[in-house]
Amino acid sequence: MAAERIRARYLIETPVDPAAVAEVMAGEQSCGTFTRVEGETDALRERARATVEAITELAPAEAPSLPNALLERKGTRGPWRRAHVDISFPVANIGANLPTLAATVSGNLYDLGEVTGLRLESLHVPAAYRAQFEMPRIGIAGTRRATGVASGALVGTIIKPNVGLSATETAALVGRLCAAGVDFIKDDEVCADPAHAPLAERVPAVMAVVRAHQERTGKHVMVAFNITDETDAMKRHADLVEREGGSCVMTSLNWCGHSGIQTLRRHTGLALHGHRNGYGALSRHPLLGISFQAYQTLWRLAGVDHMHVHGLQGKFSQPDSEVIESARDCFTPLTDAADDRVMPAFSSGQWAGTVPATWAAIGSDDLLFMAGGGILAHPDGAEAGVTSIRQAWSAARAGTALQDAAKHAPELARALAFFGKP
Repeated sequence: MAAERIRARYLIETPVDPAAVAEVMAGEQSCGTFTRVEGETDALRERARATVEAITELAPAEAPSLPNALLERKGTRGPWRRAHVDISFPVANIGANLPTLAATVSGNLYDLGEVTGLRLESLHVPAAYRAQFEMPRIGIAGTRRATGVASGALVGTIIKPNVGLSATETAALVGRLCAAGVDFIKDDEVCADPAHAPLAERVPAVMAVVRAHQERTGKHVMVAFNITDETDAMKRHADLVEREGGSCVMTSLNWCGHSGIQTLRRHTGLALHGHRNGYGALSRHPLLGISFQAYQTLWRLAGVDHMHVHGLQGKFSQPDSEVIESARDCFTPLTDAADDRVMPAFSSGQWAGTVPATWAAIGSDDLLFMAGGGILAHPDGAEAGVTSIRQAWSAARAGTALQDAAKHAPELARALAFFGKP
């Protein structure tokens, strides 16, 4: 049986023959360098070298997408050829080592002197290799169990103001949001352990009101405390959340790193809410960085339970098509051997009016629909904001236009009038 291999697809742009560039890529990220060296025997290359599996040339570009000092020094000119390049890597080169996997499929490729653009488009791992990594502990089903939401989208919100509230003020706001009927509340990515509301004070204060709400109503509201920090501190913060009866913690994935998230996953059984802030720096240029499919593959190997995908018709730069594709990536198991799907978190400019587009595109309730202003800025208060979103989901699932549904749903009608027509 052939040795197992990890498969990656790249989009490249180059004034050089794409086949030659593909061989450079394969050599650079396995056993080679720019020239053959002592000890690089045929037997070693057969065992350890990455392999170019396919090259599909695309339409060329009129100008280089990115600067390249090496090509400029050489006076190299276009045409600027583009191609998809499929490369496979021997699993044995990497082992169950997530940072090295990321370094292998990305790493120095972005700096190659032969290219004026390179992007990791997709990443696929074999089932036996995937089994060596962490699985989501909570995932979609566990999040539903924890919140008691058996069906329908989970309606969530974000603590606003982002920073500045004291622990007592944060707890009071969480109490109002619990009473408003939300399923999920998260910290903002810029509020972790600030001096004015340290986690040592904020977690007990918030969880006291969450527990009180649960005792009154039977409803557990999942709160994603932002515990982003150095690794030992994150472990301590997670322990505190667990002791206080919490069910979820949030981390800024890009800034904690793969190793930090793996360590946290192995340490705690709480839901890990993965916030991707900073992902735009890795993805926004179409000829640089990493697509969400490959990006979320790496983080799912670290064991996250929720992944941010931004929101449809939202306030950020991503087109709706990218948001939709990202959510579908979250719903797709990495292999056929296990259900390791994670719950996509929709956020950024979401409100009742963005629900129909979300339902039409996704066709699933297995998501976190998070609205900050869409709930907290509703003219009739947060409870009306939550109700308007639930009314919009009911209408979308029934195939009813929001304007028609609003005739019998005053909270939805007020949302449409205040935030604008969908």
